[in-house]
Amino acid sequence: MKSLILGTAALAFSAGLALAQDVVRLGTEGAYPPYNFINDNGQVDGFERELGDELCIRAALNCVWVTNDWDSIIPNLVSGNYDVIIAGMSITDERKQVVDFAQEYTPPSVSAYVGLAEDADIEGGVVAAQTGTIQANHVVDTGATLLEFANPEDTIAAVRKGEADAALADKDFLSPYVAEGDLVFVGEDVQLGGGIGAAFRKSDPELRDKFDAAIQSMKDDGTLNELIAKWLGAESPLF
Repeated sequence: MKSLILGTAALAFSAGLALAQDVVRLGTEGAYPPYNFINDNGQVDGFERELGDELCIRAALNCVWVTNDWDSIIPNLVSGNYDVIIAGMSITDERKQVVDFAQEYTPPSVSAYVGLAEDADIEGGVVAAQTGTIQANHVVDTGATLLEFANPEDTIAAVRKGEADAALADKDFLSPYVAEGDLVFVGEDVQLGGGIGAAFRKSDPELRDKFDAAIQSMKDDGTLNELIAKWLGAESPLF
């Protein structure tokens, strides 16, 4: 999934904060459906909202949701603005330099290209991707021209406006746009990154362990697979 490019300030910052409050703040982007989005009532919704609420129940924690832009989501965790990131974040070696992860709560998912036609140039053309993601890194590696946007929905708009030949993102995210009829998947699916996990400050191992145990309990009783199928689709990989 997403792979945030960490700034040197975040790499250098070490939070010596222990969890000392009754309320655990869950940070998410709120702009990456079906994983997380803001519904018509102005509330965080989606797969990760339902998942996070259930994890807090199982861990006996009182939790609230906080939204934060993707490009600063790790630095604001480290600086103490919230306590957990649940935001479609792939577990990567780069991130592990700064934060700790509980075990993954989704298996690795595939990325895909979309364009206005099946012959869209994804190798030598312009490909849109969200800034700071493993998809953006992959576009650079392929030699295509990368067009970056802070918001994932803007990558779709760029294709529709003819500003980009294609967009690359998680297939789960792209499928609803393809279903609208004007976009098609281009080329083969691309396997990028590992599973998605919740991120914690390195100074909060006790909180991480509580979430880890709750995730494992959802795997053991099958409820995590039920949530994945409900929100991410019947074709999504399961545990």
